[in-house]
Amino acid sequence: MYLPKNQKKLLFILIVFVFSFLFVAQGVIAETGAEDALSGLNTTAQTGFGGGTTIPENIQKPISEQIGTIIGALLAFIGVIFFILMIYGGFLWMTAQGNEEQITKAKNLIIAAVIGIIIVMSAYAITAYIGGTLTGGQT
Repeated sequence: MYLPKNQKKLLFILIVFVFSFLFVAQGVIAETGAEDALSGLNTTAQTGFGGGTTIPENIQKPISEQIGTIIGALLAFIGVIFFILMIYGGFLWMTAQGNEEQITKAKNLIIAAVIGIIIVMSAYAITAYIGGTLTGGQT
């Protein structure tokens, strides 16, 4: 697979960045102790699942809560995508070195990312308001 020189540099920086986080995470786990970390995860799992490690069959979440959980996860994912696009647009702009085409591309990417996140958050807010009003729940 052929990549232009600037994309090779970007890929190399991304790989170094990801691996540096892996090494930092290992150091943190080694300092706190793996047993403490696993103990905390087990406690959190037991609390989240009602005291056991599996969800009892008599405790089922209503469909509205399940949909809310899915929507929350999707919004978190969209937030991560927005964050990545903003960083990429800023990186393009910083490395433009006076190249007007690259600056325009970076500006357009940042503007599109901001417009996209505004549309997604507005749609969520309108839906939550209308749903709360129709069901009589709190908004």
